[in-house]
Amino acid sequence: MRKALLSLCLVCLLTGSLFGCSTKENQKATNTKEAKPVELYLVRHGKTMLNSTDRVQGWADSPLTKEGIEVAELLGKGLKDVQFAKAYSSDSGRAIETAQIVLNNSGQKNVELIQRKNLREVNFGEFEGELNQNFHKELAKANNMTMDEFMENFDVGIMLDTAAKIDRSKQAESAEQVSVRMKKEVDKIVEEVAKNGGGDILVVSHGLSLMGLLYTISPDALNELEAGLSNASVSKVLYKDGKYTVESVNDMSYVEKGKKVN
Repeated sequence: MRKALLSLCLVCLLTGSLFGCSTKENQKATNTKEAKPVELYLVRHGKTMLNSTDRVQGWADSPLTKEGIEVAELLGKGLKDVQFAKAYSSDSGRAIETAQIVLNNSGQKNVELIQRKNLREVNFGEFEGELNQNFHKELAKANNMTMDEFMENFDVGIMLDTAAKIDRSKQAESAEQVSVRMKKEVDKIVEEVAKNGGGDILVVSHGLSLMGLLYTISPDALNELEAGLSNASVSKVLYKDGKYTVESVNDMSYVEKGKKVN
């Protein structure tokens, strides 16, 4: 009998499994699941009242227009086949409203929406709420250009850096400041999600801040972008093995798909 028990234990040690016997290595292999990559669906909010009146809108906020609500609904319907593991938005009302509409219309109203201040749009300081035409005049003047010259050579980085330089409130953000805070926040998000197994993530933010993030990840990502990111557009970024890959920018196909959903 003693010899039989010794033989049985030896088999357990060699095979790692017999009638519930297992080595630590096999237990670890059984309990560890391969994590999925993190797929970020970066969405610009729907059109707002300040967008409609052509005013500067950064940390200042305004509600979605009827058109803005409708396009967010279409986006949600177009994303029905995407199962979000997590959902994030900036803490600005227009981003929160857009995210909630998208989740509701994609059949995922039970997904918790997490708000993050660092996903906000650029802070324009004293220029918040100003007419864009007046804002651009001040920027042109600061760069010793006529209005026409400034608009012909329009550059987002120069716009933000100039605004930060001449803003008397000293609150306006430079292009670098926006990019850094956005990248830092998204790094935090993907690390949180990756630890929990990865998956698809909804992130609703703002035009200029998302452009800054995309440029930081891949400077070539915005080469085909003729204007800014469209309202309710999707830019997809894959995060895997500690690296980001920009897969698409300013994609409106999900909205178009939503138009075909009954």
